[in-house]
Amino acid sequence: MDDEPPVDAGGTTDRAATARTAGGPGGASVRAGEPAGLPAPSRRFLARAALVTAVLSVAGSLLGLVRDQALARLFGAGSDTDAFLVAWTVPEFAATLLIEDGLAFALIPAFSVALARRSRGAAGDPVRALVAGTLPRLSLAFVAVGVLVVLLAPPLVEVLAPGLPDPRLAVDCTRLTATCAVSFGLAGYCSAALRAHRRFTAPAAIYVAYNVGIVAGMFVLAGRWGVRSAAVGVAVGGCLMVAVQLPSLLGQLRRRPTGASAEAPAEAPSGAGAEPRPLGAAVVASVLLFAVCRQSQVLVERFLASNLPSGAISHLNYAQKVAQMPMILSLMLCTVTFPVVARALAEGDTERARGRVERDLALAACVVLLGTATVVACAPQIIGLLFQRGAFTAADTAATAGVMRVYALGLLGQTLVGALVRSYFSGARPSWYPFGAMAVGIAVTAWLGALGVGRWGVYGIAAANAAGITVTALVLLAGMGPRSVPIRVRPVLHELSRPLRAALAAALAGTLAADRCDGPLAGLAAGALTVTAVFVLLGRALDAQGVTAALRSVRSATRRLPYVRSR
Repeated sequence: MDDEPPVDAGGTTDRAATARTAGGPGGASVRAGEPAGLPAPSRRFLARAALVTAVLSVAGSLLGLVRDQALARLFGAGSDTDAFLVAWTVPEFAATLLIEDGLAFALIPAFSVALARRSRGAAGDPVRALVAGTLPRLSLAFVAVGVLVVLLAPPLVEVLAPGLPDPRLAVDCTRLTATCAVSFGLAGYCSAALRAHRRFTAPAAIYVAYNVGIVAGMFVLAGRWGVRSAAVGVAVGGCLMVAVQLPSLLGQLRRRPTGASAEAPAEAPSGAGAEPRPLGAAVVASVLLFAVCRQSQVLVERFLASNLPSGAISHLNYAQKVAQMPMILSLMLCTVTFPVVARALAEGDTERARGRVERDLALAACVVLLGTATVVACAPQIIGLLFQRGAFTAADTAATAGVMRVYALGLLGQTLVGALVRSYFSGARPSWYPFGAMAVGIAVTAWLGALGVGRWGVYGIAAANAAGITVTALVLLAGMGPRSVPIRVRPVLHELSRPLRAALAAALAGTLAADRCDGPLAGLAAGALTVTAVFVLLGRALDAQGVTAALRSVRSATRRLPYVRSR
């Protein structure tokens, strides 16, 4: 099994530590797929890994837009689409719990501890022992949950959307999508294990495979099964998510530990525990409760929207899917560096973990704020280009664009929650504070949504979502310290204020530029270019760390960019 090309070992620098790298001056040459030692990764490695992850994630997101376009073109924004989107709650929940947040937050730190013990020469192979002790039990749990969803589909639909005129179609689609409880669980397990081993290509490709399955299912079966074809595509796509990762994971598990004795345990370095911290029930419970609570925002929205006129759920769905793209891109770096933070804590290096988290927050905030300004400035043009065809009318475009602009106000909060919560769970120990913070945000969302839906409809629901997730981000920031990686909250907030000011000015300038153009394509091009130029210039003028780091990362990622193998 070939390794990925060599990269140097260092760390993305900030203004206070521009010369410090995790691997020493200049960085030591290591291999990204090294199974035993896994030295501290370099800025160039992280930039390239983030680039590969971003490219494949963007490809998956674009295919997701193709999926949504196909759904809009084939079935419009009416009752059939609403029924499928109620069933779509199952894969949305499963993705959050088993791939994106829940399982990854529990498994990546556990694999990082096992890799750290392996590198210290622990007896046997701690990584294989972890797989043998967790995968069979988790697989049984996945199957049990899938069967439960099939059996309880009718009352589940009634709870999710009590206002649906005919729930039978939603029940059928829910039962078809229940298979993702198993396929997403196995896909999430593979992704966590591979990312802990610093293998990012296969995990990043899963949504490409997933959306290919859904799009193929719709176009092949739409004439016969109607919107149920999309639910069949969910089942097929879930299986493809496992298939694209399994060869790479098996290759990693077959490797023999190298670089340290696999027989006699060595003394642990200072600050790192010599004994393993097993993947206990408390760790899994704290992570899953947070993930369930976070995904409950979708349940609150669809519950409130189910009593609005037909198409309201569809407008919320399309707006949210497009608006979330900047947030997804902004968290690509955090996805890559989460195993780095977990490994640093497993080795007792809190300072390295703190510096990494602070730099990630600055960079992720700049990326999402640039995207937020673009979404606000160009919302009608984006929705018109993506969806206005077939059964999706100009009225649907106007409604969806308005909702998307409101959603965009919460994108910084979404990104901060996604970045901060990783630091709470990176120590491979239970942390209940994120669940409490998310519960506060959900309460705010439900309260404001209930107050606003009667007067403002879908706009009130979207505003409640933005307010609730922003409150959660602030509560998580307030709790940083002994419970998590101890970042410096006040300097971080001061740093975040710089790109926020740049984004406000860029959004205003971009809106003016986009509105002066006649066609949607010309308006999008003018608005996006104006937003980017204003944001970068103001970000540099305000000395925003994230803007400088983003430009540096782009140069690092594209300089002598090698090919990257998936296994």
